[in-house]
Amino acid sequence: MTATTRRPAGAPDVPGATAPRADCTADSAGGLSFDIRVPGVAERWDAALLLRLRDSEPEESVRLPLEPLSGDRDGSVLRATLPSTVPLAEGRWDAYLMIGEGEARRLLPGCSDLRSLVDRVPRDDRTWLGVRIPYATKYGNLSLCSWLRWPHAEAGDIWPADGGLTVHGRLYGARLTPTARLEARPRRAAAPDGGEARPVTVPVTPADAPAHGHGFTARLAYGDLVREGGAEGDWQLWLRPGEDAEPVRVARILDDIVDKHKVLRYPARPVAADGAADGAGGSGGLTARPYYTGANDLSVRLERTEPSGS
Repeated sequence: MTATTRRPAGAPDVPGATAPRADCTADSAGGLSFDIRVPGVAERWDAALLLRLRDSEPEESVRLPLEPLSGDRDGSVLRATLPSTVPLAEGRWDAYLMIGEGEARRLLPGCSDLRSLVDRVPRDDRTWLGVRIPYATKYGNLSLCSWLRWPHAEAGDIWPADGGLTVHGRLYGARLTPTARLEARPRRAAAPDGGEARPVTVPVTPADAPAHGHGFTARLAYGDLVREGGAEGDWQLWLRPGEDAEPVRVARILDDIVDKHKVLRYPARPVAADGAADGAGGSGGLTARPYYTGANDLSVRLERTEPSGS
């Protein structure tokens, strides 16, 4: 059983030399278990793992009871379980060890077995999708990155070439219709005439019909972004399953990689206003580059480059 509480937000924690470690194991449904070796507290009923949502005000937290691990010989390993049925708000959750009324102690990451998160396939009969991936922060502490979405458009292969971007993906929790569209929405982009840039839409081609989800392919011409949004700016990619359906953010979250913007990097390509590849790469101009945001959402960035030798 879990309990949800709220506390004032605290300052970031830096681990000490004696901070305990938690081994994390993921199951195929998206649940997580945390095993912590804490000698001398197996008989305590008030030991818990505390997850605090970072940058929330007031701070939101979820408390998971710690219980002795079955089969542990010396009784020093405690386990907390975060079931897939417990929703966590989207964001970064920091992990702490709580013993009674004592001060919360920041946890360090131990060994992680996240193999079941790779190529995870959500069931079509669910009402929400929770994805939680444990990771080590820049201070070396244990945290979780959480997503809470449904429907969900999972990005697959991304091909930036020939003046545009081809996106392959799979839609879960909704059906594609003949009016399905990929939408590129400007993020603080202004139109060339000084007004507000409008979304750029392109048709979606349905792909194979698997047992779960609906495959799709769409091609976005960079020149359309230039004509609508001007020289520079970021464009967020959304999938609209049908004319009257709500759009779904295109993201890549069904694996074990927390920060894809650091791992999956795509080349910046020269682009002309007509969407063709710009052969004058050394003369300066515009480049377009697809990328994943810090939340693993798919976007495209248009940037102006300086001429070589300037």
